Amino acid sequence: MRAAGLPTDAVGFRKLKAMGFSDIRLGKLTGQAEAAVRAARQELNVRPVFKRIDTCAGEFAATTPYMYSTYETGALGQTPDCEAEPSDRKKAIILGGGPNRIGQGIEFDYCCCHAAFALDAVGIESIMVNCNPETVSTDYDTSDRLYFEPLTAEDVLELIHVETQKGTLLGVIVQFGGQTPLKLAHPLEQAGVPILGTSPDAIDLAEDRERFQQLLHKLEIAQPRNGLARTPEQAFAAANEVGYPVVIRPSYVLGGRGMEIVHDEQGLDRYIRTAMQVSGDNPVLIDQYLSRATEVDVDALCDGEDVFVAGVMEHIEEAGVHSGDSACSLPPFSLKAETIAELERQTKEMALALGVRGLMNVQFAIEEPHSDAPRIYVLEVNPRASRTVPFVAKTIGQPLASIAAKVMAGAKLAQFKLKSQTLDHIAVKEAVFPFARFAGVDTVLGPEMRSTGEVMGLDWRRANETTLAPAFARAFAKAQLGGGVVLPQAGAVFVSVKDSDKPWIVEPVRRLKAAGFRVLSTGGTCAYLKAQGVETEMVKKVLEGRPHIVDAVKNGDVQLVFNTTEGKQSLADSFEIRRTALMAKIPYFTTAAGALAAAQAITAAPLEALQVRPLQSYG
Repeated sequence: MRAAGLPTDAVGFRKLKAMGFSDIRLGKLTGQAEAAVRAARQELNVRPVFKRIDTCAGEFAATTPYMYSTYETGALGQTPDCEAEPSDRKKAIILGGGPNRIGQGIEFDYCCCHAAFALDAVGIESIMVNCNPETVSTDYDTSDRLYFEPLTAEDVLELIHVETQKGTLLGVIVQFGGQTPLKLAHPLEQAGVPILGTSPDAIDLAEDRERFQQLLHKLEIAQPRNGLARTPEQAFAAANEVGYPVVIRPSYVLGGRGMEIVHDEQGLDRYIRTAMQVSGDNPVLIDQYLSRATEVDVDALCDGEDVFVAGVMEHIEEAGVHSGDSACSLPPFSLKAETIAELERQTKEMALALGVRGLMNVQFAIEEPHSDAPRIYVLEVNPRASRTVPFVAKTIGQPLASIAAKVMAGAKLAQFKLKSQTLDHIAVKEAVFPFARFAGVDTVLGPEMRSTGEVMGLDWRRANETTLAPAFARAFAKAQLGGGVVLPQAGAVFVSVKDSDKPWIVEPVRRLKAAGFRVLSTGGTCAYLKAQGVETEMVKKVLEGRPHIVDAVKNGDVQLVFNTTEGKQSLADSFEIRRTALMAKIPYFTTAAGALAAAQAITAAPLEALQVRPLQSYG
């Protein structure tokens, strides 16, 4: 039975589609479900046809043309011929990441490309679906076939309908393009399309905060104290039970969209409605905020039977800063071997319990990481490729995305003979931010991702070094250089930090003072540093009259800035300091952990003494 309000003839329906109306939009206009609109359209045999973009400009037959869909009619209202010409081969479809945006970009495209190459290596035709011409996945020589199509259930189902007319579709890969294709797993499964790798139910088990909480309880793996909410009223009740400050974590989001740290009921009232909209029908997690905790990322491969932990990455910024914005180190630069072993054990347990087939990323937070009894908490698990996959692959010299694609196609991990290795080098990943391109944007980091790229610095342990600590400092300095930040070797450092960071800022300031730096600071920080025996010069805040700290920055009297803050008024008062340093291209660090890493890098070796070495090949 045709849905009410929709055209009753194929010509009328096709005209609406040619005008650009999607099924979901027509459903909203007519008060129907998207599925009902799709059924009515298909009942009238109104489907798009696919045309080709000739990549050889007609000079000779193109073997890698691009396909795109159209509902436009031909001469005399006739439906144009479909030029898709699907092959009779075994094939797999790879869903790309769609438009580049903060939280989703080149790292996922890297994984999609390696998946295409891996499928080709095992004799499977790779079909790439993406709508972004700025990616390598849409290059003519990356995949066997390319559809320039939006990443929506409607568009993907239509091209699948065409591709299944010939050959054998083994399935669709949704794990490599980030959150956009991951959200298509359920509608594709409901339409009878096979999903390669981790099942949609397992994806939902990890992504849905409520189901994941139940799984962790079963495995006896700790989470931060938390509560779940689907309404603002439930959110207030959960936050009061957990205790402020809390982190609001929506379900099924990428790049920390909608995540916030809130310190009181006023903050929760301001943010919770946004988080509820982002999470949709899924619950929001109200998480205890772990102050001063160390965050760790773990990437792993699993085939349902075996697990290979590819990399354990220690974040430099403390928990609360989004993992995509935090610098991190592989291998960890300060964690104990016993802590790393426990992180690996928990990762393996969760991968097997979830039934992961392919890549998986876990985010942990560790309280008192250097004590004899560190407390480990799981923040979240992503049963897909993470943005750290290229970084880990280059550091350990293993093509993780390629191996994952082959595992999804049926290979076993055992045949790749992967082994944990002790690295003699250390790699630091640093985020690159677009702040300078946007007037009035603050540079303070938080749980919602803001970076638009990343760089990597690598260094190795020299013959006379007993630990990786000096190599870490050099690698951090290289990562800063790669991101366009030149750490000063002399001059003055300005220090102004929130009260909770004062004990943690003493060590980096002492390091710089011993290296010959002058130390400038505002009243409270100045008094604290002097009480710790650190000679410091006081400088006025902007509100205290001139000459003040912003004048000093503009006059070239400051070469480095350490500034941490919290609270609406404090953020506003110190905004001009951070913004001025940014525009003057003066290195600045807005976390105490970042300040310590910078001080270590500055005092480790002169920039001109840094050496280069090529990355390991994949072999």
